[in-house]
Amino acid sequence: MIENNKKKDSFWKKRQWGSEKTYAPLPSIHPRPSTLKLAMSKIAVIVTVVFWMLYILSIILRQLVEGENSYYFTLEAFGYTLVVSLLIFSALMYLIARQGAFERFSKHVRVPRAILERFFASRQPSITVLVPSYDEEPEVIRKTLLSAALQEYPDLRIVLLIDDKPFPTDPNVLARLNQTRSIPNQIELLLDKPYSRFSNAYAKYQASRKGLKSPNRKIIAEIAKQYKWASDFLYSFAGEQEIDDHVDIFFADQVIKELANDLKLVHDALNSSLKEGAVLSFDRIDPLYQRLLWIFNAKVTYFERKRYMSLSQEANKAMNLNSYIGLMGGTYRPEVTPDGTILTLINDKKAKKDDISVPDSDFLLTLDADSILLRDYCMRLVYFLEQPGNERVAVTQTPYSSFRGALTRIERLAGATTDVQHILHQGMTYYGATFWVGANAVIRKKAIEDIVEKEWIGGFEIKRYIQDRTVIEDTESSIDLGVHGWKLVNYPERLSYSATPPDFGSLVIQRRRWANGGLLIMPKLFNQIDASKKRNNPVPLMEILLRVNYMASIAWASFGLLFMLAYPFDGELLSPLVLLSSAPYFMAMASDLKYNGYKYSDILNIYGFNLILLPVNLAGVLKSMEQALTGKKIPFARTPKVKNRTATGLMYVLVPILIVVFSLYILWQNILLANWGNAIYAAFNAVTAIWAIINYIGIGNLFVDLWQGFVDLLYVDVRNKNEVSDSSEEEYYINWRSVLYHGENSGAVPHASLRDLVLDSVNNKAK
Repeated sequence: MIENNKKKDSFWKKRQWGSEKTYAPLPSIHPRPSTLKLAMSKIAVIVTVVFWMLYILSIILRQLVEGENSYYFTLEAFGYTLVVSLLIFSALMYLIARQGAFERFSKHVRVPRAILERFFASRQPSITVLVPSYDEEPEVIRKTLLSAALQEYPDLRIVLLIDDKPFPTDPNVLARLNQTRSIPNQIELLLDKPYSRFSNAYAKYQASRKGLKSPNRKIIAEIAKQYKWASDFLYSFAGEQEIDDHVDIFFADQVIKELANDLKLVHDALNSSLKEGAVLSFDRIDPLYQRLLWIFNAKVTYFERKRYMSLSQEANKAMNLNSYIGLMGGTYRPEVTPDGTILTLINDKKAKKDDISVPDSDFLLTLDADSILLRDYCMRLVYFLEQPGNERVAVTQTPYSSFRGALTRIERLAGATTDVQHILHQGMTYYGATFWVGANAVIRKKAIEDIVEKEWIGGFEIKRYIQDRTVIEDTESSIDLGVHGWKLVNYPERLSYSATPPDFGSLVIQRRRWANGGLLIMPKLFNQIDASKKRNNPVPLMEILLRVNYMASIAWASFGLLFMLAYPFDGELLSPLVLLSSAPYFMAMASDLKYNGYKYSDILNIYGFNLILLPVNLAGVLKSMEQALTGKKIPFARTPKVKNRTATGLMYVLVPILIVVFSLYILWQNILLANWGNAIYAAFNAVTAIWAIINYIGIGNLFVDLWQGFVDLLYVDVRNKNEVSDSSEEEYYINWRSVLYHGENSGAVPHASLRDLVLDSVNNKAK
């Protein structure tokens, strides 16, 4: 752990009561489930199904036969049955997925280090790490790029895809952008010293081994010395890191220090071999030198697609990635036009100094700018993709885990749900229902070239490898790959970590985005099913059920919960069997929380948490429906990763209050009617929602956001009349560049006013 207690104290005071105090991450290798745990996971599935069937038979059928038999009651009975059945179906899919995860964890055996080194010594497929970034803090980006640069991989290229406006007028924004642009060069300079040292050492070693049948003591002592220097270099670098939060602690401890510990361990092992008089072969010494070179040899650069008008300018992560991927394997010459700079493909042999060459790659690693990889992520996942039988695996990933030691209660709980989801994603792979989770993934470039869609816009070819029709682009691309016969696999280890929102406002933005788009993608699933049938490889039923639940459960769970809260269903429809059929789900999730280092009682916190997120999920689902009707894409909303709190929209703080008020009203009404089942349910909802509001929004923040929301309703932006000029009084000048470029007076920029020409001149000077 971090030894500088003064640095730790600097942010310890920021910690909320009830937040997390441990910084130790979960182990990379999942603990092997016991036989009892495997048996109980299967029993939970059976119990859920049995009690649901008993409820249908003993309650619904009995009420239809012996009850009022009125048309209204019949509709109510079927409506309640539908809502309950959909919710229990989602619970059942949870139990089935976790059971699949435990089966995988019980059989997984980690590939030994020596086998990995032997493989990459003879075969070194290239990989390009793409880090899309928009308006991110430079320190966040720096940690992400460093975690990628310190990967133990022989042929690694890292590209930061900056999507900020390239020519901001705000000096503060420009300063931060320039700071971001400088990060790749800083990392290369940092790694250059150790890489140069080890390159020279390796060259001397190659010369010294000539004529020798096996390494002598001097050669072994020298490689041990190099490992000692490398570990000391990394220890020193870890000590220089500024510690401002739990993510900084993770980066220093798990990325830098753990790598230093590994290298120190090799040094100690080599010294032990010298003391024991062991004889090592050159086949063992060579990989040791190569490992040092692989660790510190990374090419890091950046690219800004918004500088070039020939690339897509659509504001989303998918098109940021697509723009660069579409350039790979070519050389381009920047050409200035009246509309802006464009890139023209040229022959490599005619390339000049200022031309842009974009190397191709066997694999791509997409990595969010707020994510961090452990040191052997690339090596293990690429090795997996290169194994016989995995030729049709397009994407492999380790679904990200959360950083421990969260400073706020809501970040801790969001991290808990993230770690539980990690288990479910691992289980979905057991049934072939893997979905690409966009925070990190190793992608076979050949696979996404198989699903690329092309169109011509304004004379420029725009390529879409990753779909941008919805804001959950990774989910849609998963189905596209399935249609073309590709598979996706979650690697059964924890090797990647990503930030979770630290406050309610930023979490609202994230979860609203997650709830959007699943319904729009559903038709593509049926295309995948049809395509698989034509290939005589039908999609298994369990895979279909898990995929449907993944894409549509937010919609039916949100509306189902809304009906359960708002509609006064007949008390006779309630039954202990409903509780018994859902009990395995809640017990299993409580067990999974404990398995991931949280508390059993956090299951109650998650229930209340989901209650106050109900308007967020409904907003995302309704946005999907709006897009389906209008055909307009939903803008990508970035999840803020800033130190200060993000304000929450009025609806998302007002509706949780209404849920509490309405639950209390239902409680009072049912007490008067002596309808104790509904009364208990309403009381439980009211208490958990109140607890969630206090803990995860905060009373002070609640009032601030309510006031801000009401103030925003009272005021509208008024355009300054002085900014609107009378076109009849303004003098116009022909823009000769536009005429010569577009070839007609009605081109894209046919004429410009005097004011436009002045602004254009200012912009050109800024460029």
